[in-house]
Amino acid sequence: MQRLKTREQFQAVLAGRTVARTTHFAMHSSAPVMATDSLSPLTLPSKPELFSPDRTWIGAMVPKRWARRAVTRNLIKRQIYSIADHFESSLPQAAHVVRLRAPFDRTHFKSASSDELKKAVRMEVEQLFSLAAGSQVKGRAA
Repeated sequence: MQRLKTREQFQAVLAGRTVARTTHFAMHSSAPVMATDSLSPLTLPSKPELFSPDRTWIGAMVPKRWARRAVTRNLIKRQIYSIADHFESSLPQAAHVVRLRAPFDRTHFKSASSDELKKAVRMEVEQLFSLAAGSQVKGRAA
């Protein structure tokens, strides 16, 4: 599984559709997009593809707006990438972005990187990937 790294890659995926949502997370997915398909008028046609079509790509977006402390943002990203490795075979070969869309209530967790927070994030991200894998299978059957 490859990781998304550039702003253009994230923007291309976020322009795609949302395939799953939970209380705190959303997963966006996009078919492979050529760099020449972007909205930038300065894009050169000789630019390489943003995504290799024969691989699964994953990216994690954890905005400071929803997770103020860096330790919390890193914890969430590590959980997302770890779970993505387990679900790689059930996801289509495309690019996916998992985005934190709501904050975790800080009063329920004793620290910014507590075991309780890790468990809560892990359970919800696993649920998100299960929903996404289910919607991908339904989309193929239709």
